[in-house]
Amino acid sequence: MSPSHRATSRSRGALVAGAAATAAAAVTLTVVLWPDGSGSGPQNGSASSRTDASPSPSRSYPLSTTPRTVPAVREHTPARGPGWKPGKDSTVVAADHQLADEAQLLAKELKISYRGETAARAGDVELALGTPGKGTAESYTLKTADDRVTISGPDEAGVFYGTRTLKQSLAADGTVPEGVIRDAPDRPQRGFNLDIARKYYTPAWIEDRLREMADLKLNQFGLHFSDDQAFRIESESHPEIVSPEHLTKAEVRDILKLAASLHITVVAEIDSPGHLGAVLKAHPDLQLRNTQGTPRQGAIDISKPQAAEIVDDLLREYAELFPGQWFHIGADEYQALTVSDPASSYPQLAVAAREKYGNGATVQDLTEGWLNDRAAVVREAEKIPKAWNDGFFSGGTVTADKGIEVEYWTGKEIGARPPQDYLAEGRKVVNLNDEFLYYVLGEPNNFVYPTGERIYKQWTPLVLRGTEPVPERYSKQILGGRFAVWGDFPNAQTQAQVADGIRMPLNAVSQKLWDPRKPELSWAQFKKLADEVDASN
Repeated sequence: MSPSHRATSRSRGALVAGAAATAAAAVTLTVVLWPDGSGSGPQNGSASSRTDASPSPSRSYPLSTTPRTVPAVREHTPARGPGWKPGKDSTVVAADHQLADEAQLLAKELKISYRGETAARAGDVELALGTPGKGTAESYTLKTADDRVTISGPDEAGVFYGTRTLKQSLAADGTVPEGVIRDAPDRPQRGFNLDIARKYYTPAWIEDRLREMADLKLNQFGLHFSDDQAFRIESESHPEIVSPEHLTKAEVRDILKLAASLHITVVAEIDSPGHLGAVLKAHPDLQLRNTQGTPRQGAIDISKPQAAEIVDDLLREYAELFPGQWFHIGADEYQALTVSDPASSYPQLAVAAREKYGNGATVQDLTEGWLNDRAAVVREAEKIPKAWNDGFFSGGTVTADKGIEVEYWTGKEIGARPPQDYLAEGRKVVNLNDEFLYYVLGEPNNFVYPTGERIYKQWTPLVLRGTEPVPERYSKQILGGRFAVWGDFPNAQTQAQVADGIRMPLNAVSQKLWDPRKPELSWAQFKKLADEVDASN
């Protein structure tokens, strides 16, 4: 997860040399069922333009060009016509009441009126839901003809993304081009991960990032709020662990409300059995100690029943607060496993392992069992558990449950294995490659701030570790990815500097998660477009 304990140096050689191979090997072609059932998406480039255009309304107009957006649309069928831009009588209407919020937001952004659930007329934008289940999730079709725009999709999220395309096209070129856009994401999980435990961020700053994410069609916000340095959300079950500077539950609910309106799922994380320093500060009797009585930073003693009780209290409390379908249970960097002989250093863990799992069980098995037990608590709350990849071990008596999503961040920590190992076991994986997607404040342990250009040119969802992609046959198991900010040296940058530093990386990640193929635009063109689109916000 976070690189706070990492002391290994990293070779950064051959990055550029690997870029061409990465780009070639990591291409993913996805068959997309569009909302209108019209078949598959484009086969080459960021967007395709069909040539079977019909004049609308007159052949005196040249064929339209593909709208310029971030991420780029996957397919555009051009047509002849003036396109659309809001006029003095333009309004937004919703064909379905479920889309009223999306329609009102768009009307506010375009500075035109929302006319409710009524028939569209010339100059209008109409939002409509298609047949439920017909079409790929989050897909949409945007049709521009006869001085009106219709955005339809199989779900509200897809229609919302269509409104983002409309908004960006107007910002970039002043018009929405004539024709039909058919668009859908390549990966279902596309997001941003924020460590507020080491560095506090204000609710306003977080909400600004959510709005930024929404315009980039990112749909998952990971919130790491518990670590050794602080516990940053109000707690009713254990108020003694909460740090002075924290988010109240009322503030969190406001954040969650905004996120839901923008079709972003907030994924809370309570890391254990490591990274629990803030909790252990209030409960020192639960801290892991070796035979000499020396405590291990952030590590809870998992041989004690009270350790599971307090962590499960917190999991249940925050699973109720956060309504999303996932919950992150951490599992990385447990310090008991970093010593040469865990059983000798921590005999209480070895005894507990044998008592629970049999004579051949080890401290590793007890740790893996802890992961499974926490995952069971999360499942009771009807959540899908996530955990960092270095919490999944091999060769032991206890195996991690296959239903836990693997969040792959590193191949260097204790227990970490090459990504193919997890994929070969049939596990579902989310990409948080620390080579490309880790923005670590202060740049410790050979980390450097990732650039949007490098992500844009070299990274795809298949590049899980280092710079080399995994084989294409594993593509469907890779659910997506998130760009992550970690606060190892919290004062290294201000909130404003962080926002500025991650802007282009988020743009690049958005593009490569929506469509991982080689983009049509050069980096200079892409950056210019991102600047033009951002200037309108």
